[in-house]
Amino acid sequence: MKFEWKRPSEICKNPQFIIDGAGRTDICQGELGDCWLLAAIACLTLNEKLLYRVVPQDQSFTENYAGIFHFQFWRYGEWIDVIVDDRIPTCNNQLVFTKSFRQNEFWSALLEKAFAKLHGSYEALKGGNTLEAMEDFTGGVTEFFELTEAPEDLYKIMKKALARGSLMGCSIDVFSASEMESRTELGLVRGHAYSIIGLEEDTKVQLIQLRNPWGWVLWKGPWSANSKEWESISIADKENLKKLTVEASEFWMSFEDFKKYFTKLEMCNLTPDTLQGDERHSWTVSVHEGRWVRGSSAGGCRNFPETFWTNPQYRLQLYEEDDEPEGGQVGCTVVVALMQKGRRMQRRQGAKFLTVGFSIYEVPKEMQEQNQHLQKDFFLYTASKAKCKTYINLREVTERFRLPPGEYVIIPTTFEPHQEGEFILRVFSENQNISDIHSIFSYPQCNVTFNSFLFTDSEIKSDGFSLETCRSMIALMDLYDIIALRYADENLNIDFDSYICCFVRLEGMFRAFNAFDKDGDGIIKLNVLEVNHKLITLLLT
Repeated sequence: MKFEWKRPSEICKNPQFIIDGAGRTDICQGELGDCWLLAAIACLTLNEKLLYRVVPQDQSFTENYAGIFHFQFWRYGEWIDVIVDDRIPTCNNQLVFTKSFRQNEFWSALLEKAFAKLHGSYEALKGGNTLEAMEDFTGGVTEFFELTEAPEDLYKIMKKALARGSLMGCSIDVFSASEMESRTELGLVRGHAYSIIGLEEDTKVQLIQLRNPWGWVLWKGPWSANSKEWESISIADKENLKKLTVEASEFWMSFEDFKKYFTKLEMCNLTPDTLQGDERHSWTVSVHEGRWVRGSSAGGCRNFPETFWTNPQYRLQLYEEDDEPEGGQVGCTVVVALMQKGRRMQRRQGAKFLTVGFSIYEVPKEMQEQNQHLQKDFFLYTASKAKCKTYINLREVTERFRLPPGEYVIIPTTFEPHQEGEFILRVFSENQNISDIHSIFSYPQCNVTFNSFLFTDSEIKSDGFSLETCRSMIALMDLYDIIALRYADENLNIDFDSYICCFVRLEGMFRAFNAFDKDGDGIIKLNVLEVNHKLITLLLT
């Protein structure tokens, strides 16, 4: 297929950004395998406040038109603006990818382009998980249900989730490449993302409303368009459900059939409010970025006791119990969300989602004041207080816990050791219960105090180091990383010759530091040239 990039004014007459409001009828999948994204967009249209944050309305092809449009996405803890020009891939003057059923409406096509830019390319959008897009549209908290293990009150949970603005999607698992997008006997598509857009019930049946991003319905089972089941409900109920069905890609099925034929339910909640309860709670969130580094902080899961303790560690203090105990159980409700960063953008380099998870350990009182990285022996003889149900190769794994007040350490890990990646750790707690959460570095032998670097160049004016500068300096001073990269082989083994070279280099570093430490107080003063040409050279050569 030969693509030609064209502006909307070159494709049709009178192009419009949005016509009569942005709705789910404006989202029809094209040649790109991004049904997961389109299912999330369809869910987004159910909440105008959310939708128009992502898709700002004050844009058009006439007033102040400059050939560019902008969209907003939540990205690893903050909202960012993504600007794209309005050239869209076409073939024979028709849009190749997402399109509206109106030939002169382009908000959905431009939103898809902006999302592709966010992740690096259109190609990066092939195949994915609906939760990823839902989270990028809302910054919400994700939950994942295996329908074969669904709670008994799942319908009630989903009903409340929709009422609170949560986005939901579903799919049917595939177990081989040949099953991808194959159809069941009743017309459902395996490995395909559907949007969940409604739930209704009467005295006889609970129904769920789904949408197929392809733009048409294949469902042939009970409660399909002309099935006999519609005769079992009142005319008023029938007319009401027909009004809720606004396009040909939408269909109804019984909730029991939904649990029977679908295997996964994906839910993105705008806040971590307990869906089983009726009360809304106030939440605080703490967000921290980290990374797993081969040879120093990529220790793998608890199955690898020799390296598990080297993983990043985050101390968490909980003081107040929840105002309303859940089922008589007192404690502090905490939601922990571990998200991998940048894996989709790195797909061209062979990156895939790592299999990740986390554990939570209670810190004994006698160790709380030490505020140090917990060592191997602690984990050899101490069981975790809580942990994620399973390690999984999704962008994010989320779990809800109820913990007694106290001090804890959260250990985010990959399943296998020595796997590198970046992550963001979010911890939600009710009633501003998180009094403190901070990272404890896994390099106790190399305690770097940034205030000890005092630049003497009088021309340098600074209010202090930024967070990013501090991260860069930590990465620079990470002795474990440097030793592993410089002297170890691909299996992180160091032979005797390299071992001697390593210690010669370390001895040189110590001598260089001592040479600057004129008064022997362990603090050195460096100007910019000394940092650039002496210290950094010693560290990196």
